[in-house]
Amino acid sequence: MQRIYLDNAATSYPKAPGVGEAVRHFIDSVGDNMNRSGYDSLEADEMVFETREMLAKLFNFPAPEAVVFTLNITYGLNFLLKGILKPGDHAIVSSMEHNAVMRPLIQLEKTGVDFSRVNCDETGHLDINHFRSCIRPNTKITVLTHASNVSGTILPVGQIGEICAEEDILFVVDTAQTAGVLDIDFQKIGADALAFTGHKGLLAPQGIGGFLLSQKVAGEMETLVSGGTGSLSEYEEVPPYLPDKFEAGTPNLPGIYGLHRALQYLSEVGLDFIREKELKLAGYLLEELGEIEGVTIAGPKGTEGRMAVVSADFVGYDNAQVAYWLDKRFGIRTRCGLHCAPSAHKTLGTFPQGTVRFSPGHFNSEADIEKAVTAVRKVLKELESTRM
Repeated sequence: MQRIYLDNAATSYPKAPGVGEAVRHFIDSVGDNMNRSGYDSLEADEMVFETREMLAKLFNFPAPEAVVFTLNITYGLNFLLKGILKPGDHAIVSSMEHNAVMRPLIQLEKTGVDFSRVNCDETGHLDINHFRSCIRPNTKITVLTHASNVSGTILPVGQIGEICAEEDILFVVDTAQTAGVLDIDFQKIGADALAFTGHKGLLAPQGIGGFLLSQKVAGEMETLVSGGTGSLSEYEEVPPYLPDKFEAGTPNLPGIYGLHRALQYLSEVGLDFIREKELKLAGYLLEELGEIEGVTIAGPKGTEGRMAVVSADFVGYDNAQVAYWLDKRFGIRTRCGLHCAPSAHKTLGTFPQGTVRFSPGHFNSEADIEKAVTAVRKVLKELESTRM
């Protein structure tokens, strides 16, 4: 049976061409650890710095040394939230946030940190006026997903960045669903920090991500993880400069090699091509699923202002059962459930049943979407017949 992968919002597949070879090259032919050897081979050090430069260029960020690597975007967001917020501080988030933001905040709430959740409407669009009303004298930070992993709705990071600058509030952007697909300008959107992950739109392996941060944020942030960095080894204090301040221990060098190759691919292909292809496929999905009786689309009904993330609620059916049979009978791989974002599902009116999420990537074809929609129709027909 041919498998059709439509779960790129969870992790991209396939990866960019050459990523596997790049990872293998490090393991088989390099093997060095960065900043920790006195011999001649400096390839790993150079590769890591070049990858920082490529990420800085991708996000129009002026300081490659302030690109910090972590295991993934969840680690990056935890570093930022728990490193910045102190008891008595107030934070603002949207009602569309992923648990990578909400769970750290719930933890911090128990230590004396408070937060407000800005209302979004039933399509996931943020209420700017409500955001303004949430600002308090002790508001320290705003954390906002660039786009929802449930509905695909793109949130107004530029507008929020302007308000945060006016109010002297730190602004952190979660680009889990947008990096590698949208053109993201760190300076234009007024970000103070930006978290990214390699394994989604950047088309790199799992286990590599990180964050970019301004000098202002870097100076205020506490270090969550400390240890060896290969620098200032004569001292037991944490190095005060970037990226060493936040990069203790051995990094995921195979992952960075893979990310380096993936970034090269993105530069060669162009983000415009990727976005246009993915939106075309999403538009086809939206149109075809929208014609099926009993299917409700969560979020925007058209392609404007959204990513290629299409969540369908099969009203009257068990969404998990639909997703199961799509995979087992037809090889259509989707993601069913609450997508680690219960707040978003409550906003969209799909809690607690969740949705079946279809998220094509630019490696998919129209034929893939046609087969997926045909499979949906057949599964629903068969499920309906069992109820008679």
